[in-house]
Amino acid sequence: MIGKRRGRRIGPLSAAELILTSIATVSWAFLAMAGIAALGLHLLGADTAGALGPMTAAAVVLAVGGSVTPSGDLEAFGLKGAAAHSAIEIAPLGVSLAGALLLGLVFARSLRTAGATVPPRELALRAGTVAVLFLLLLGGLAWVGSDTVTIDGSGLGLGGTNGGGGLVIPGLGDIGNIGGGLPDRLAGLARAKASVGFSVRTGPSLLGGAVWVLGVLLITVLAARRAPLPRRWEVLHRGVRPAVSALCTVLVLAVGAGLAAAVYAATVDAHAGRVLGAALLGTPNGVWLGVPLGLLVSWRGTATGALVQVLPSPLDDLLNAKADEPVNLGRLAELDSRVWLLGFACALLILAAGVLTAVRTPRGELGLLAFAGRCAVSLGVATALALPLLVLATRVRADAGLSVLGFDAAGAGLELTGNAPMALGLGALWGTAAGAAGGLLACAVGAAGRRAVRPGGSGRASARTYPDLAYLPGPYHPSPVHRPARDETNPYQREPGNPQADSPYTAPTQPAMPKPPPRPRRGYGYGAPAPGEGPPPPGRPPGAPPGRPDGKS
Repeated sequence: MIGKRRGRRIGPLSAAELILTSIATVSWAFLAMAGIAALGLHLLGADTAGALGPMTAAAVVLAVGGSVTPSGDLEAFGLKGAAAHSAIEIAPLGVSLAGALLLGLVFARSLRTAGATVPPRELALRAGTVAVLFLLLLGGLAWVGSDTVTIDGSGLGLGGTNGGGGLVIPGLGDIGNIGGGLPDRLAGLARAKASVGFSVRTGPSLLGGAVWVLGVLLITVLAARRAPLPRRWEVLHRGVRPAVSALCTVLVLAVGAGLAAAVYAATVDAHAGRVLGAALLGTPNGVWLGVPLGLLVSWRGTATGALVQVLPSPLDDLLNAKADEPVNLGRLAELDSRVWLLGFACALLILAAGVLTAVRTPRGELGLLAFAGRCAVSLGVATALALPLLVLATRVRADAGLSVLGFDAAGAGLELTGNAPMALGLGALWGTAAGAAGGLLACAVGAAGRRAVRPGGSGRASARTYPDLAYLPGPYHPSPVHRPARDETNPYQREPGNPQADSPYTAPTQPAMPKPPPRPRRGYGYGAPAPGEGPPPPGRPPGAPPGRPDGKS
């Protein structure tokens, strides 16, 4: 018999259910990514230079680890063979995060229909089906993700030349007479058009997409605390899931805070649409780059040419001063002391992850130090693996070369990479310290294990025999916030036959008050007794036969 009972499946997994749930999982993920990518590109104004559809497809492919090859054709300037070559290695993590959240949420919800446990074969079959459908749809996007973007020179907003032959650009001012006859050549640019094409590399994109979707599914299984696990995998639920879910929660909340800051910045900026578009596509890039940096991970960066202008302060000043410059919190604080606030915020972030780990970890019969040690080990391992992933995901490499207009502009480049081995070690140290501190704080306030749940259900996790209602605070299970957990303060846990006259909790139980006598039954009239009850009527002597009141017949 195959059916469902209260959302749980009865019987083996059917092929129809497997395919439908996998299609729903992949569809929601791609809809979320396409929506965020299209909205962000539209707000940035990218659809004014080319078709929005192919650009959206290319952005989604980049977001899931794909590869896009740009190329340029600038022969309109009278220079045969003039071309632009560029290399870009940066993923719009805003699109990636939207797809990962929807993919993980729907996949975890589909697992809950299996019951309290899921067979390993079924789990692998579900994940494999989702991955195959994901790659099929990604291959379709790779096929349509090619287009040519036309840049109209009349829309570049060049301000012309000054009286001395120098060039004036709005926003930059007079930059002088650079490149010899550059102003005259820019006049030709205003009358011409340049075409920049881009195409998706199918093979590397499918490989990167496979790694991305399998990584998201693995994180989902490790972070979804209510999703079922195979039998004998309970150690993952007790020791791994609380830390992974807590770390994912604080990282997503950090992105939410970054989006809130971007919305505030858009309200006071003249180009609010561009600010919001950049925030939708790149907020996780900036936030997740700042987390390792605030946790003292060292980076190395190089910025040359016009790409220096896109860096925030004081990073632009640091990278513009010297090539291949080490970037760390101390160096940035020398240029702006407010950068130390980043380190303070990241420390609070990892401490919040420690407290959340302790609240979600089942305590059982563990003592204070043993419980804090469990939280420290689990969060230390999770942070040691997560911090290098953030470093790799937020690396930036952009090189541009342009051989036109009679001068060489190949010096425009940007590269920023983090030290992954250093992130591994610092992640282990920060996670261990935060997990121990969070465990101690949770035990101090009585919140240790309060939010622990069972796999495949919504109740609290422990070896319980009775329903959850029996474990709520009450006379046989007092809450720690009401009174200390001591037997002498709980009258229900005192040994019988050991009275203490000076304790109000040991006073003898008073007997119940006696019941009042029953009230007399009312007669026919108000206050009149029933026949045969009450004293004889007045005027009739006692013992007189029935008749007149005076006894005469």
